Parts: sequence; structure tokens; C-alpha cells
Amino acid sequence: MPTLSVNVDHVATVRQARLDTEPDPVAAAYLAELAGADGITVHLREDRRHIQDRDLRLLRETIKTELNLEMAAVDEMGDIAVEVGPDMATLVPERRAELTTEGGLDVDGRFDSLKPFIARLRDAGIRVNLFIDADRAMIERARALGADGVEIHTGPYAERFRRGGHADELERIADAAALASSLGLAVHAGHGLDFRNVRPLLAVREITGYAIGFSIVARSIYVGMEAAVREMARIVKG
Repeated sequence: MPTLSVNVDHVATVRQARLDTEPDPVAAAYLAELAGADGITVHLREDRRHIQDRDLRLLRETIKTELNLEMAAVDEMGDIAVEVGPDMATLVPERRAELTTEGGLDVDGRFDSLKPFIARLRDAGIRVNLFIDADRAMIERARALGADGVEIHTGPYAERFRRGGHADELERIADAAALASSLGLAVHAGHGLDFRNVRPLLAVREITGYAIGFSIVARSIYVGMEAAVREMARIVKG
């Protein structure tokens, strides 16, 4: 059965719009866990646009499930990860001007710098995921880097789903997931997933975990965090 990790970044986005104390992503994470989340995901960005260091540290102290830290592969974030000790670190590309992550990590172009970075995290007892496009070469390089798993970037699939004709993207994801699994990598998926487009992906049995945030937080405005997470958990976990 796949797992659901709830990303609470956009709870913090609302808070930071007023630089206030509410809504609190730590409280949102607590409610998500009560509603059946298997983990909590946060992205501590270099510009601290939403999640703050305080949030990450409190989450490490308080959540009962798995903490997944999305982060850029830079020294500052490596130091924080080693200190805080998330269960898993997902390495993502990061560009200051982007509204959200725009693509997968350039595993090939950054191979030499990523290898020691990944080794440092793993030596600290942190499992390492690489956020990559559904590309066979990138998956093979992820394995060569010593990563524990991959998170397949589902943004292109989500965009095609909105416009119709997403079958080819779904096939690409399925092929990538099968290859990753055959290489011994854990397979996760995330980005742009919502209550409708996640359903076809559930046929890809190699995907063992989903990281979903924006659509859950958006739905929670109408129905509350617990109800939104329960709805997504029913879909993902059957």
C-alpha cells in the first residue's frame, strides 16, 4: 500500500504573507498525522520564503511519523540536515525566482558534487531521495550516486492531465518507476498531484510513496486539514 506524506509548505506560505504566527505548519502537521498521514514533508528553501528553521526543528521534536526534508544540495542545508536529523532528505533543484520547483535535479551535471553530499547525509543516518524527471539516464545516475531512492517529478504529467492526453506521461512515469525499482531504489512521486490526477498513478505499483501538499492545503480552506488529508489518504491508500 502506498504511503502519503503531506507537504505543509503552503500553510507557512499563508503565515508568511503577514509575517505572523498563524496558520502554524507545525499544528497543521499534527492534524495531518491525526487524519492518517504517513509522513510530513517540508521544503526549507534558501530564501526561507515559507518554512522557517523554527518550523523544521519543532517538527522534528513533535511529529510521530516520518519527516522528509526537501532541500537544495548546498552546504548550509547539509549542515542543517545533519544537525536536525530528518528521516529522509529529498534533494531538489532550487531557483530563487521560481514560484515552485520547475523540474528535476540535474543529476548528471552535478554528479561530482552530489556524490560526497549524499554520502555525508547517509553517514548521518539520513535516507536520501533525489527529485528527478522520469528519465532512464537520470535514474541510473541516481543509483550510481548511492541514493536510497528517487521521487519522480510528476509536474509534466499533472500539466498534461489538465489539458487531456496524459497517457504518454503516465507511461514514462511507469517505465521510470519500474527501472528504479529494479535497481533497488525506493520510488516516490510528487509535484502537482491532486485529488483527481493521482488516481491513474495508483496503477503504477512500483510507486510506494506520494508527497502531496498544495492540493491538500487548498482543499483544507473549505473542509479543514483533517478532512482534506483523510480524503487524500483514502484515495492513495485505498
